[in-house]
Amino acid sequence: MNKAIRIGTRDSELALWQAHTVQAKLEALGYTTEIVAVKSAGDVTLDVPLYEFGITGIFTKTLDVAMIKGEVDIAVHSMKDVPTALPKGIVQSAVLERAVVSDILVHKGDLDFLDNTGTIATGSLRRQAQWLNRYPNHTVTDLRGNVNTRLRKLSENNWGGAIFAAAGLERINLLPETHLQLDWMIPAPAQGAMVIVTMEQDKYCSEAIAKLNHTETETCTTIERQFLKTLEGGCTAPIGALAQFKDDSIHFEGTLLSIDGKQKLHIEKIIDATSDYNHFGQQCAQEILNNGGQLLMQDIREKLNKK
Repeated sequence: MNKAIRIGTRDSELALWQAHTVQAKLEALGYTTEIVAVKSAGDVTLDVPLYEFGITGIFTKTLDVAMIKGEVDIAVHSMKDVPTALPKGIVQSAVLERAVVSDILVHKGDLDFLDNTGTIATGSLRRQAQWLNRYPNHTVTDLRGNVNTRLRKLSENNWGGAIFAAAGLERINLLPETHLQLDWMIPAPAQGAMVIVTMEQDKYCSEAIAKLNHTETETCTTIERQFLKTLEGGCTAPIGALAQFKDDSIHFEGTLLSIDGKQKLHIEKIIDATSDYNHFGQQCAQEILNNGGQLLMQDIREKLNKK
């Protein structure tokens, strides 16, 4: 059997870059592929309601539906956008080697506002909370859209800067010289990693995609997403997590903050790289929950439900 593997992707520049990267890797292994750009739309029709499949991700929903309807065979996602519970029938088949994980501040050449008052743009609660925790005198304004749209909005407004994931800008050669690496900001779980999902019953595609898996990245992102899932934060709560291999150890750092950044719970742990890591992220999250995280998560949920 040598069917063409239909690679589902959103039609943004970054999403297409990710799809073409996967396409090149598969074709280097001898597979035939086709890229199918799926438009985000509200008119997708299924015989069964979306919730029965467990489809929840705002950035992944359209591709989930396309896979379930048999319109594409695999889907490529920025892993940080993928809900911790995949829809029924869809499985994670590979995590590609991670790019840089850091967040960056894209600014306009003048950083004097960092020592005074200023306005920063981001659509991420995690970035907002960590920024306000460090710069309580600043204002954070909402920023949505794809990478190109957000860069344009930054140029059109009088904000001091906007926060981006370095990996996204680097991948499509849009990283401005006027940027500052935020090495103190803990990234989103699985930031900088790309994940490929397949239909569970599709053994041909699942076996093909498994050849692209990067074990070290898979391990680290598994720990981070466990941490996120145990905190029950979904993809919108102010939660940061980063696991890294260093020598013979896995170093983990995680954080949970209030939306206004005034409360911050933080954890750092190290385990031997040869030990069982399957519950490591869960254990770190449980420690956060036991030390005030339970009440903080309750407060976050209440505030988000009021919006």
